[in-house]
Amino acid sequence: MATVPRAVIFDLGGVLLRTEDPTPRRRLEAQLGLSPGQAEALVFHSPMGRQAQMGRITAQELWQWVGHRLGLTPPQLAAFRAAFWAGDRLDRELVALIRRLRPRYQTALLSNAFDDLRPVLTETLGIADAFDAVVISAEEGTMKPDPAIYRKVLERLGRKPAECIFVDDFPENVEGARRLGLTAIHYVPGLDVSQALAERGIRVSSPSDSGAETARKASSRARGANTSP
Repeated sequence: MATVPRAVIFDLGGVLLRTEDPTPRRRLEAQLGLSPGQAEALVFHSPMGRQAQMGRITAQELWQWVGHRLGLTPPQLAAFRAAFWAGDRLDRELVALIRRLRPRYQTALLSNAFDDLRPVLTETLGIADAFDAVVISAEEGTMKPDPAIYRKVLERLGRKPAECIFVDDFPENVEGARRLGLTAIHYVPGLDVSQALAERGIRVSSPSDSGAETARKASSRARGANTSP
């Protein structure tokens, strides 16, 4: 008998938060004499970028290294950082879908990211409360697709691999999850995530269902407040 899914785990970069407009990065690279894609490679895929995602150096130390590597003054580095992230967009529809998964299912975020991500989730993006667990590579000292980081999120959720569905945009991370026994979805732009989850046994409430439930609870609370002791 197939195991019923109990939790859905999402990647952040490339899934929930995507570079929809590459123009700011391309303009930045042109100004600095870099080839297209080199800024991203420097920040994320260089040895220092990986060290930051593993928590072996801080995000601040990484950016200082980037500035030194490119010969930037502090104001120029600040402008580089702002332009680097300027084209990123949060998929608010997907965030809303994640919120509708609860409380029927647990939700989690599993991200290869720097040590400054948690305040970004809470203060900048305002999505930390959409997840029952948030696992960040820099805090754990290991990155996807290392099996150890998948085990970390399973442990936080209290779930077995077969009870979880994982969504990520990197094929190697999807395969890493599958090797451990999770059901995994390879996210690509335009994917209907709701449909992909439904095909794997997840019941996603519609926005109208969610609104009706919220109204029902509010009405129930109002009746309780008006009841004499």
